[in-house]
Amino acid sequence: MLVRTDDEVYRVDAVWLGPPRATFPWRARYVSYGLGLFVMVFVMFVQRRVGIGLDFFSVAWALIATIVITRFLGKRINYERPLGQIITLFRHEITAPRLRTATRGGPVRSGHVKIRHAGDRGRTGSSRVPAPAGWKGSRRAS
Repeated sequence: MLVRTDDEVYRVDAVWLGPPRATFPWRARYVSYGLGLFVMVFVMFVQRRVGIGLDFFSVAWALIATIVITRFLGKRINYERPLGQIITLFRHEITAPRLRTATRGGPVRSGHVKIRHAGDRGRTGSSRVPAPAGWKGSRRAS
Protein backbone atom coordinates (compact mmCIF):
# COMPACT_ATOMS: atom_id res chain seq x y z
CA MET A 1 0.00 0.00 0.00
CA LEU A 2 1.35 3.42 -0.98
CA VAL A 3 0.90 6.25 1.50
CA ARG A 4 0.76 9.68 -0.09
CA THR A 5 2.41 12.57 1.69
CA ASP A 6 1.73 16.28 1.42
CA ASP A 7 5.13 17.01 -0.19
CA GLU A 8 3.55 17.85 -3.54
CA VAL A 9 1.78 20.81 -1.96
CA TYR A 10 5.07 22.33 -0.86
CA ARG A 11 6.84 21.67 -4.14
CA VAL A 12 4.63 24.17 -5.93
CA ASP A 13 6.68 27.32 -6.36
CA ALA A 14 5.13 30.69 -5.73
CA VAL A 15 5.94 32.13 -9.17
CA TRP A 16 4.80 35.40 -10.70
CA LEU A 17 4.83 35.09 -14.45
CA GLY A 18 3.69 38.63 -15.18
CA PRO A 19 0.44 40.21 -16.33
CA PRO A 20 -1.85 38.23 -18.65
CA ARG A 21 -0.64 38.08 -22.29
CA ALA A 22 2.62 39.81 -21.28
CA THR A 23 4.53 37.27 -19.22
CA PHE A 24 8.22 37.40 -18.47
CA PRO A 25 10.51 35.24 -20.57
CA TRP A 26 11.97 33.73 -17.37
CA ARG A 27 10.51 31.93 -14.42
CA ALA A 28 11.46 33.17 -10.96
CA ARG A 29 10.02 32.65 -7.51
CA TYR A 30 8.93 35.56 -5.36
CA VAL A 31 11.85 35.02 -3.01
CA SER A 32 14.27 35.41 -5.94
CA TYR A 33 13.09 38.95 -6.66
CA GLY A 34 13.64 40.04 -3.05
CA LEU A 35 16.95 38.22 -2.82
CA GLY A 36 18.06 39.71 -6.14
CA LEU A 37 17.28 43.21 -4.89
CA PHE A 38 19.47 42.77 -1.81
CA VAL A 39 22.25 41.12 -3.84
CA MET A 40 22.19 43.98 -6.38
CA VAL A 41 22.47 46.61 -3.63
CA PHE A 42 25.32 44.64 -2.03
CA VAL A 43 27.21 44.18 -5.32
CA MET A 44 26.90 47.87 -6.18
CA PHE A 45 27.99 48.82 -2.65
CA VAL A 46 31.10 46.66 -3.04
CA GLN A 47 31.80 48.24 -6.43
CA ARG A 48 31.71 51.73 -4.94
CA ARG A 49 33.93 50.71 -2.01
CA VAL A 50 36.48 49.19 -4.41
CA GLY A 51 36.51 52.41 -6.40
CA ILE A 52 34.60 51.38 -9.52
CA GLY A 53 32.61 54.33 -10.82
CA LEU A 54 28.92 54.36 -11.71
CA ASP A 55 28.67 53.94 -15.46
CA PHE A 56 26.94 51.64 -17.93
CA PHE A 57 29.48 48.82 -17.75
CA SER A 58 29.69 48.76 -13.96
CA VAL A 59 25.89 48.50 -13.73
CA ALA A 60 25.87 45.81 -16.43
CA TRP A 61 28.51 43.76 -14.59
CA ALA A 62 26.63 44.28 -11.33
CA LEU A 63 23.47 42.96 -12.98
CA ILE A 64 25.31 39.90 -14.32
CA ALA A 65 26.88 39.23 -10.91
CA THR A 66 23.47 39.66 -9.29
CA ILE A 67 21.88 37.11 -11.62
CA VAL A 68 24.67 34.59 -11.05
CA ILE A 69 24.64 34.97 -7.25
CA THR A 70 20.83 34.94 -7.08
CA ARG A 71 20.64 31.77 -9.19
CA PHE A 72 23.33 30.14 -7.05
CA LEU A 73 21.49 30.97 -3.84
CA GLY A 74 18.09 30.23 -5.40
CA LYS A 75 19.09 26.64 -6.05
CA ARG A 76 19.71 26.17 -2.33
CA ILE A 77 16.47 27.82 -1.18
CA ASN A 78 13.36 25.64 -1.11
CA TYR A 79 10.49 24.86 1.19
CA GLU A 80 12.65 22.56 3.31
CA ARG A 81 15.43 25.15 3.70
CA PRO A 82 14.13 28.74 3.51
CA LEU A 83 16.31 31.81 3.09
CA GLY A 84 16.21 32.69 6.79
CA GLN A 85 17.62 29.30 7.72
CA ILE A 86 20.47 29.65 5.21
CA ILE A 87 21.37 33.11 6.54
CA THR A 88 21.29 31.79 10.13
CA LEU A 89 23.43 28.81 9.14
CA PHE A 90 25.97 31.11 7.47
CA ARG A 91 26.08 33.37 10.54
CA HIS A 92 26.61 30.39 12.85
CA GLU A 93 29.41 29.06 10.62
CA ILE A 94 31.19 32.41 10.65
CA THR A 95 30.85 33.05 14.40
CA ALA A 96 31.48 29.48 15.60
CA PRO A 97 34.36 28.99 18.03
CA ARG A 98 37.45 27.63 16.32
CA LEU A 99 40.38 25.64 17.58
CA ARG A 100 43.32 27.97 18.06
CA THR A 101 46.32 26.74 16.11
CA ALA A 102 48.68 29.61 16.91
CA THR A 103 50.24 29.65 20.35
CA ARG A 104 50.05 32.74 22.40
CA GLY A 105 53.38 34.01 23.62
CA GLY A 106 54.07 35.55 26.97
CA PRO A 107 56.53 38.18 28.06
CA VAL A 108 60.11 37.41 27.10
CA ARG A 109 62.63 37.58 29.93
CA SER A 110 66.35 37.18 29.58
CA GLY A 111 67.39 37.29 33.25
CA HIS A 112 68.33 33.59 33.27
CA VAL A 113 70.51 33.80 30.15
CA LYS A 114 74.25 34.03 30.62
CA ILE A 115 75.79 36.67 28.38
CA ARG A 116 79.46 36.54 27.40
CA HIS A 117 81.52 38.68 25.11
CA ALA A 118 83.23 37.00 22.18
CA GLY A 119 86.66 37.48 23.83
CA ASP A 120 85.57 35.78 27.09
CA ARG A 121 85.32 32.28 25.62
CA GLY A 122 88.52 30.87 27.09
CA ARG A 123 88.39 32.57 30.50
CA THR A 124 87.04 31.09 33.66
CA GLY A 125 85.07 32.85 36.31
CA SER A 126 81.90 34.85 36.14
CA SER A 127 80.39 34.92 32.73
CA ARG A 128 77.75 37.49 33.54
CA VAL A 129 78.13 40.92 32.07
CA PRO A 130 77.02 43.77 34.30
CA ALA A 131 73.85 45.54 33.21
CA PRO A 132 74.22 48.99 31.64
CA ALA A 133 73.64 52.02 33.84
CA GLY A 134 69.99 52.97 34.09
CA TRP A 135 68.73 49.54 32.99
CA LYS A 136 65.43 48.63 34.63
CA GLY A 137 65.20 44.90 33.87
CA SER A 138 63.69 42.38 36.23
CA ARG A 139 65.95 39.96 38.13
CA ARG A 140 65.00 36.47 39.13
CA ALA A 141 64.46 35.91 42.80
CA SER A 142 66.51 32.99 44.10
